[in-house]
Amino acid sequence: MITPSWQQPGLRAAVLYALLTSLVGTVAGTVSRLELTRRAMPDHPLPAGPVIVVANHTGFADGFLLAIVGRRLGRSLRLMATGGVFRHPLLGPLLRRLGFIPVLRGTATAADSLGQAELALAAGEAVGLFPEGRITRDPAKWPERSKTGAVRLALRTGAPIVPVALVGAHDVVGTTRVVTRLLRNLLWRPVVRVAVGEPIDVRRLAGVVGDEVPDDATIRRLADEVMGQLISRVAELRGESAPHPLGVPESALA
Repeated sequence: MITPSWQQPGLRAAVLYALLTSLVGTVAGTVSRLELTRRAMPDHPLPAGPVIVVANHTGFADGFLLAIVGRRLGRSLRLMATGGVFRHPLLGPLLRRLGFIPVLRGTATAADSLGQAELALAAGEAVGLFPEGRITRDPAKWPERSKTGAVRLALRTGAPIVPVALVGAHDVVGTTRVVTRLLRNLLWRPVVRVAVGEPIDVRRLAGVVGDEVPDDATIRRLADEVMGQLISRVAELRGESAPHPLGVPESALA
């Protein structure tokens, strides 16, 4: 299976993206309250040009909420999403038109998603992804240890990484009792708190010069450092200390 090459959305797709996120934002506003903590930026809430936005992953609503946050911060995020949704006959073509990028986990073409994301970044886009690679399986909803994809992408492209912490998103749409939860939320809207961290220059952290490629051990260390900054924002919003400051390891999951 050959993954179609990513193409930059045109003006019509940009208008469609704005309309859809506005509609989704209105719907989300009926079942949740989004509280966004902005950083002090002189010109843009998010950096202009290519940027990678990473967030923790606690529930099915995270992608929608992250897209809404991106719009509120001045950017239309091209989200990297599980390949399954792209196989839907209606949703798949729509997501591709909006510039979303399928991640075909567990297949021979899984690495292609990073190549597609590189194309988007080369076009000056903002790419959003969940570095854990899945909804956290930690019962307390702390982030798991991240995969290395976001850091590899930043090293290849030079794009900064901006961590976005989402706390309370699992109360909007969780992994169980979806309909019951949504009906309850019409009466008692859960608060989703959002904190945006400072841009992280991964190439500077790695001390990379020119086209130099760090070894795997360095990439793993960088991924932990980036995830650590994201988890710090999560811990601040929760008012707690993270039990695993670099992410919950596989060995600690039930």
